[in-house]
Amino acid sequence: MIEALKPGFTLDARLDADTEQLMWLGLCELRIMNDRRWPWLVMVPQRAGIEELHDLTPLDQAMLTFETNMVASALKRVTGCIKINSGALGNIVRQLHVHIIARNEGDPAWPGPVWGHGLREPYTSEEIHGFTAKIKAAL
Repeated sequence: MIEALKPGFTLDARLDADTEQLMWLGLCELRIMNDRRWPWLVMVPQRAGIEELHDLTPLDQAMLTFETNMVASALKRVTGCIKINSGALGNIVRQLHVHIIARNEGDPAWPGPVWGHGLREPYTSEEIHGFTAKIKAAL
């Protein structure tokens, strides 16, 4: 588990290994899934021991909804995608995190889910920096 800036909070090692930090929002750390097949962002609420949406306080639930909508809107503007998929599954990584994924007809997994589809294709350094800059500008 990776230590974060919030007391008692640690980032699950699997999230740390599969994603790159993008920026801090009010409640969540925003990260990029390191898979160039899909523009895919991951939001991790900075709260210790939280596994489910209902584990958050009502105020944190409202903040997560606000931040999710903000990130999804920015991702759609940046990518021009036809659909945003968002989800908080937690079957493998129990720590609460929300996936925000830009989807288009004809993408490698369309219309099915992206989870478990093929092998991950990591970004090049230039690609991830370019994508990061576009998302930051949109937010």
